[in-house]
Amino acid sequence: MKRVSPLWWFGSLLMFAALILAWQFAAELRAIPRAFFPAPQQTWAALVRGFSTGQLLADTATTLRRMALGWVLASIAGIALGLAIGLSAWARSYIAPMFEALRPLPASALAPVVMLFFGLTDWMILTLIAFGALWPMLLTTVHGVSSVHVRKSEIARSLGLSRLAYAGKIAIPSALPDILGGLRLGLTVALILAVVGEMITVQGGLGAHILIAARRFNAADVFAGIAVLSAIGIATNLALTAFERRALRWQGDR
Repeated sequence: MKRVSPLWWFGSLLMFAALILAWQFAAELRAIPRAFFPAPQQTWAALVRGFSTGQLLADTATTLRRMALGWVLASIAGIALGLAIGLSAWARSYIAPMFEALRPLPASALAPVVMLFFGLTDWMILTLIAFGALWPMLLTTVHGVSSVHVRKSEIARSLGLSRLAYAGKIAIPSALPDILGGLRLGLTVALILAVVGEMITVQGGLGAHILIAARRFNAADVFAGIAVLSAIGIATNLALTAFERRALRWQGDR
């Protein structure tokens, strides 16, 4: 994988600074009342207040916990199913099309059904996250495993490798770029669905924090919650990108 150049980081910081300046300018124009569109300093004050009281920190920890647990559940199920389907021509022919029919179904549309089984609980949110984050990992794993070069498959057969040995020594290493890409995309989906689930159940977390603040017409707290979610998204993406670069270092710069 190619390394990110310092020039890219510099350009990104400039764009971020330009965005903050544009935000400040739009707030000063007062085209939208401050009650609905706070200035950056009001949002910063809400962030400081929220973390100093501990409430925003607790909500952030709750959302991170739910996102991580749902993502891990989806990762285990998605990669295991993806391996099983990708290694079987029969499964790719008869089972994979059913998944393609289920994949476009929005996870949030299942929320009423999930609530019937689990109520307004953590399990409802985790189920919602796991269902939505499952598909990127499942489909990228199937694609990666089924796309192993035919020469490698022929070598495995000539060596008499078992299905398990073939999966561990050839299929998984070959599919690793696709699997890691699916994990990164799945983590983004997990964060989104964690917030959606928290807004539905109002059982703590950043989603509930934002919803309650909006009901109170406290725009500064709404923007503060959104800012924390943005920071979580950036941090988790950078962490997984770094892990992906390290895991795929054997590929060299491409």
